Amino acid sequence: MMTRRVFLSALAAGPRKPNFVILLADDMGYGDIGCYGSADVPTPHIDALARGGTRFTDGYVSCAVCSPSRAALLTGRYQHRFGHEFNSGSVEREAEIGFGLPKGEKIAPEYLKAAGYRSMAVGKWHLGVRAGFHPMERGFDEFFGFLTGGNDFLTARTPGATAKVGERDAPIWRGRKEVVEDRYLTDAFADEAVEFIDRNRSHPFLLYFAPNAIHTPLQALEKYVDRVAGIQERKHRMLAAMTVALDDAVGRVVGKLKELGLERDTMIVFLSDNGCPEETGAGTNGPLNGEKATYYEGGIRVPFLMRWPGKVPAGKTYREMVVSRDLLPTMLAAAGVKGPAMDGVDLLPYLNKGGRPHEVLFWRAGKARAVRKGKWKLLEFGEELLGLYDLAADMGETRDLSGANPGVVKELREAWAGWSGEMKPAAWPPRYREVTVNGKRLNWEL
Repeated sequence: MMTRRVFLSALAAGPRKPNFVILLADDMGYGDIGCYGSADVPTPHIDALARGGTRFTDGYVSCAVCSPSRAALLTGRYQHRFGHEFNSGSVEREAEIGFGLPKGEKIAPEYLKAAGYRSMAVGKWHLGVRAGFHPMERGFDEFFGFLTGGNDFLTARTPGATAKVGERDAPIWRGRKEVVEDRYLTDAFADEAVEFIDRNRSHPFLLYFAPNAIHTPLQALEKYVDRVAGIQERKHRMLAAMTVALDDAVGRVVGKLKELGLERDTMIVFLSDNGCPEETGAGTNGPLNGEKATYYEGGIRVPFLMRWPGKVPAGKTYREMVVSRDLLPTMLAAAGVKGPAMDGVDLLPYLNKGGRPHEVLFWRAGKARAVRKGKWKLLEFGEELLGLYDLAADMGETRDLSGANPGVVKELREAWAGWSGEMKPAAWPPRYREVTVNGKRLNWEL
């Protein structure tokens, strides 16, 4: 029996603050997993999150490429407010252009630390490699991963690899120390995430689990390829194997929470940082048009799930617009932490009581401009109007309705101009990637 002293101590401590687990996939397309329509890639653990929580049909990210998307997610703000409009490029270029999430911007673990949270970043960082930009200099208590935008999944010494490479493209760090790591990277990240949860079972925690799966290079272990052997196309089979490895990692994280009795105390969010690059011939954005780097739906609408038993509706499909910037305000509200006004909103009241979290969302990446208001989406590039789309009737953006709706075009242009005028200019120059969509070949700025 609980003694009176222990009972009174538990009452004084109050209810346990919720844990937060952000599962951030890399370059996963809208059609790459089962609960978003994939017929041949088995993702039972990710699909279980959808069944046990809420699946967003109109879940967006703030940018169609990696680093600005992550900057917005962790700050709860449009990345344009602090000039983080473009990706970095090489490590050498990072130093040359002064790349990195500005030090004046406060991110999730810094807000939560004051409330007693412990935190760990696992996987890909891509928010700065210079001194002062390391995850542990930005509020995380622990870090295991790499600092750059991409990496090999294996080395020449990785057992069971389907291909052999030399050393990794980027070093692996444990905290501030570079380490030799030969495990398949997705597996290694899962190991570290599970151990972090185990170490912190008695404390509220934030786990930012951001593996580089399923970003290129296409590399997998034989045991994962064997599970998708029925897929005939080689590149798609390899990406499917990488997705299976990621799904297993998600299953291990969720399984550890269940083992420790922490499921009902933990908000889990699964999403991708942007859409998939269909030029690889491996993944798919399903019914959406465009791909990574573009501001068609395939670049910015992503798989997006949230599960928190008893707090987030189970088995629900939510069709209003949400965006990755909403995650930080949602977590702070759930933890009882007061934060400043942000561009994101607390989603929990909308999921439970109804309503529309956002009337309008904006995107900007150099010449690319996009705005969505209600069912309408306007996309422009430089002086060219690429299309006005009714996403309620045409989520694949196949029919440009701008000619028949000049008033809507004018309204959305004016709204975008007003928003953009409040933002800062880009803090560093872009790189470029030529992508052809709808027969138009454009140099999208990254």
